Amino acid sequence: MNQNALTSSGHKPHVETQDDATFMQGVRDCVPTLLGYLSIGFAAGVIEMTAGLSFAETALLSLVLYAGSAQFIAAGMLASNGSAVAIIFTIFFVNLRHLLLSAAVSPYFRHLTPLKNMWIGSLLTDESFGVAMTRAIGRKTLSERWMHGLNITAYLNWFAANMAGAYFGRWITDPDRLGLDYALPAMFIGLIVLQLVHRKSKKIHINVAIIAVVSVILASMASLGSMSIILAAVVAATMGVFMERWK
Repeated sequence: MNQNALTSSGHKPHVETQDDATFMQGVRDCVPTLLGYLSIGFAAGVIEMTAGLSFAETALLSLVLYAGSAQFIAAGMLASNGSAVAIIFTIFFVNLRHLLLSAAVSPYFRHLTPLKNMWIGSLLTDESFGVAMTRAIGRKTLSERWMHGLNITAYLNWFAANMAGAYFGRWITDPDRLGLDYALPAMFIGLIVLQLVHRKSKKIHINVAIIAVVSVILASMASLGSMSIILAAVVAATMGVFMERWK
């Protein structure tokens, strides 16, 4: 972490300097999310092999794409002989939410250089975002070392889960029968609960959650497809900002 960086006014920014803001603490804070990564990553590996990808291709897809929903989409479209252009554009729009995640996290890393911010953002996922936002409560900045511990642990765990799924997938034809499809929602529920517990004003956050749920249901009824989640996130976040200012 670059603690010697100066702001434009010539003063050092207030950065996280606690003893627990270390790489290993980031690793430990990632542990609660590992079950979700393992189950969904395992299922992704199974589906990718079923779609006809080789073990090496599955490994490359995991390392380069590194996105659960995108890998499921890629496997399905490859299995149905989808074109490369169609696959690229579909994955792009489905994962537009990462723009919102990055925008929410970026204020906590303003003390870092653009290159370091790019490195952090390249490994940011829904799960690491949830853990980071929980830690950010009451802080103006987050530790670069801590964030790397969180991100890299998640990245390696996802890769390992994908490879395990690709290897053992030949004996598992239906991952849903083992309940693997519920692990990811369960993990996010846990992350949301942790954030609410540490918030002083829970009313606003509960209202925002309700708005998000209603918005995604209405958007889905309007047949907006994958854009439903993005629209719901934008609407709920915007209403949350207004409620914060009006309280």
